[in-house]
Amino acid sequence: MRTGLTEDLIARVLGAAPKYTVAELEEKFPPRNLPDGAMVTRFAPSPTGFMHVGNLYGALIDYKLAQQSNGVFMLRIEDTDTKREVDGAVTVVKNAMHCFGLEYNNDETYGPYYQSQRKDIYRSVAAELLRTGHAYPCFLTPDDMERIRAEQSSAGFATGIYGEFARDRDITPDEITRHLDNGEIPSIRLYSNGNPNQRIFCKDAVRGSIGFPENNEDLVLIKSNDGLPTYHFAHLVDDHFMRTTHVVRGEEWLPSLPLHYQLFRMMEWTPPVYIHTATLDKIDDETGKQRKMSKRKDPEANVAFFLNDGWPTDAVIEYLGNILASGYEEAKLKGAVKNFWEYEMKPKKIPMSGGLFDMKKLEWWAKEYIGAMAVSDLVKSVTDWANEYGNDKQKMQVADTDYLTRVLAIERDNPARIRKDFITWKQTLEIEEFFWDDLFVPNTEYAYNSDVLNAFLETFDITDDKDTWWNKIVAIAEKFGVKNGDVAMNLRVALSGRTNTPDLYSIMQVMGGTRVVKRIKALV
Repeated sequence: MRTGLTEDLIARVLGAAPKYTVAELEEKFPPRNLPDGAMVTRFAPSPTGFMHVGNLYGALIDYKLAQQSNGVFMLRIEDTDTKREVDGAVTVVKNAMHCFGLEYNNDETYGPYYQSQRKDIYRSVAAELLRTGHAYPCFLTPDDMERIRAEQSSAGFATGIYGEFARDRDITPDEITRHLDNGEIPSIRLYSNGNPNQRIFCKDAVRGSIGFPENNEDLVLIKSNDGLPTYHFAHLVDDHFMRTTHVVRGEEWLPSLPLHYQLFRMMEWTPPVYIHTATLDKIDDETGKQRKMSKRKDPEANVAFFLNDGWPTDAVIEYLGNILASGYEEAKLKGAVKNFWEYEMKPKKIPMSGGLFDMKKLEWWAKEYIGAMAVSDLVKSVTDWANEYGNDKQKMQVADTDYLTRVLAIERDNPARIRKDFITWKQTLEIEEFFWDDLFVPNTEYAYNSDVLNAFLETFDITDDKDTWWNKIVAIAEKFGVKNGDVAMNLRVALSGRTNTPDLYSIMQVMGGTRVVKRIKALV
């Protein structure tokens, strides 16, 4: 068995003695007191200033698994890559999660939840690996590693620090001391015993058991430049001591699975259950082929797109839930569940191939969702959005709650025939702009029948009930030898500037007699 470093040399390598022993960390972060079968999941984004809809998709799986099992859902900020960190990015993530109802429970017992604040924990575990010989200090410089990779490439070898290319793999205590005396700061590398000619079988909850070549690369665990851990090492330490039971991440991390199993086994820890999700794809407008959603090409790839345009966040969640749980839509249509939170999602049913994100399908979910809302809830949602994201004209539209309520209540009194043309809060206000005089745009291209409009004004009375109002329109049509619909269309375009609107009588009732007369008189 390989001999590790002494406590004194470990302290010199790390720059200080470790703060904890592994036994003390086990006591500091005890197993969670949860019901049998409870899942502990975490959403662990990097603060790069952008939240991809694929991140929201993964976070939804995390949250749903915890929610349906009476478990715990955590938010962990993986901020060890300081070069990519963007100011304010954490706020972007937290705001998005709150808006979409994915509330996390960061129990202080298992914190801190920023990796940059867990340095003492990582270094303590690294000390254990140095002590047991599973890790070693490496004094290779960036230039050294670049030269090694160049040599490997020219010889046709896989690039990386492994085997004979790992210069410091079997460095002696005296050599370590000499480097340290020269003021050199080492990285801490894994001492891998893996053989890529042999296979390791790792389990994925969606894909089942998968065979991989064993990892033989001596990957960096603790970086020399800032003393922070790499993703792989932080993942090991955090998921163990946060007592994570299920790790949900993109399928691009599948190749790292044998490394992570190797790390857990070295520490004699039980690895979590892994769920590797497929990408969210879309049909490319130019090629007609399915491709991965791109934050560069697709505005809807950014979660901010849905917030800024006022998509109902619950409808977005419903649609994403439909993508990741193939039986959900059928269960909802049959009335077995009211929403995604009532549906039991099974990890084995999560799609292995790219889920197709279709904006037209999302529009359908949004229309159905808004169509089922109470008018008061619709008014509140539109108002809240306008006050936070809207422009001046949209804020003006929601200023008079009573008028807005009457506008949005049109064709929502009959459950069997509720209008379903609203998609987003922004689009809702755009559809209804003609109700406000400052936003109304008269249709100057329509060929109005002045005789019909004048005749309507002669008998118009805002207090007429709908039957009386319609009988007057029929009488006007008979008088001038035109169809009833022609009279109604003249009135519709005169009042709204459009040829397609909801119920015309209701529009007039909401606008009021004065506004109706004013708009028609402006045309005759």
